Amino acid sequence: MILKLRINYNPNTTMNEAHLHITLNHVPIIGSIIGVIILAAGMFFKSRDTIRTALFILIVSAIAAIPTYLTGEEAEETVEHMQGMSHDLIHEHEEKAELYIWLIIGVGVLAAISFFADVKQMAMRKTLFILTIVLGLVSIFVARQVGTSGGEINHPEIRSDFVPTAEAQE
Repeated sequence: MILKLRINYNPNTTMNEAHLHITLNHVPIIGSIIGVIILAAGMFFKSRDTIRTALFILIVSAIAAIPTYLTGEEAEETVEHMQGMSHDLIHEHEEKAELYIWLIIGVGVLAAISFFADVKQMAMRKTLFILTIVLGLVSIFVARQVGTSGGEINHPEIRSDFVPTAEAQE
């Protein structure tokens, strides 16, 4: 049995900022979660390779947050005039994203310093690893809020005040 995969690709289609923003936004969130878990595991098992892999993941996650954040403003311009868009929800998402970008960049910088300290076998490297985990956990908490507030813009079903219509309940 041969499985055929048909891909509809239109080379004339461009990805706008809103699409790019939605595509990129998962990378820093998921990357930081994975990075913090792997860093904690690396410390527990005393594995330098695992620790360095985790630090690399956190650095990449922080770097990925930059284009995600920068495409957010243009994404807002793309969707803010669409029917059903809430300026308040967009503004709330933007405010949370402004805090998150500083936190995740802080995690990335701290991970880079930790990586350097590990390579140079500096005595303070374990303290730096712990600080990276703590700041990473804080950033994950804020990332959850950013992700949820972003999802609420186009997904009323995840909003706390959502009430399904009579048609949807049938």
